[in-house]
Amino acid sequence: MFDLLLTRWKQGRRTMRYPDGPEPELPERFAGRPDVDPAKCAGACKTCEAVCPTGAIGFHENRVQIDTGRCLFCRQCAAVCPTGAIRFSDDYRLAAARRDDLVVRDAAPRVAAALDRASQRLFGRSLKLRQVSAGGCNACEADVNVLGTVAWDLGRFGIQMVASPRHADGLLVTGPVPENMRLAVQKTYDAVPWPKLVIAVGACAISGGLYANRPETHNGVAGLLPVDVFVPGCPPHPLTVLHALLEALGRLPDLQMQRLPN
Repeated sequence: MFDLLLTRWKQGRRTMRYPDGPEPELPERFAGRPDVDPAKCAGACKTCEAVCPTGAIGFHENRVQIDTGRCLFCRQCAAVCPTGAIRFSDDYRLAAARRDDLVVRDAAPRVAAALDRASQRLFGRSLKLRQVSAGGCNACEADVNVLGTVAWDLGRFGIQMVASPRHADGLLVTGPVPENMRLAVQKTYDAVPWPKLVIAVGACAISGGLYANRPETHNGVAGLLPVDVFVPGCPPHPLTVLHALLEALGRLPDLQMQRLPN
């Protein structure tokens, strides 16, 4: 017993101090929010649009725009761009409260995924979520589960995953929602008492991802339920998910980009 206590004491603090302390180190291969340099792109070749597997890239007035809600962050667009107009940064802050805010247009600043003040007052100190895997490949599910480990300790923020939707304040949905899961998702949502939230995590849950516009799926959860927070990625890094939750609840010190309707 004393040997175990001594070993644990020697290990020291294992939970990261984020957001009060430094951010955890991101892997070298991490691809964050894309940047588009309009000075380098005239919209003439459209090579990037042709290689995108999910149709996340489009053009408006000959200027490229990237829908991160559909993007798989495969970086093929950046690899084939002849002028280097597209690059993927290490910015893990990807979430948005409105679907349209996921579209990256030129160098426009990101709009934070902040809930309205009434929702922040209701859920800001304690949030219980029921996670629903709606046909996902388990990549998004695995990265969400990481937040429950001792290194991340999601519970210290008052955010917990619960077993029953009747004990939840909202749903955290992953996967493209195939037809066989449509009724289950709807019934789970109906079982959550009002007021409630819906958080869509990953490209599949937001837009259908690789399975978009297939007859077997419903292009994610947004077409079935009202979504309050969109968290892009394939899968999103645990830091992206954590930042999205804290930002939505107004728990971050720097909230200058927030859009807070009354």
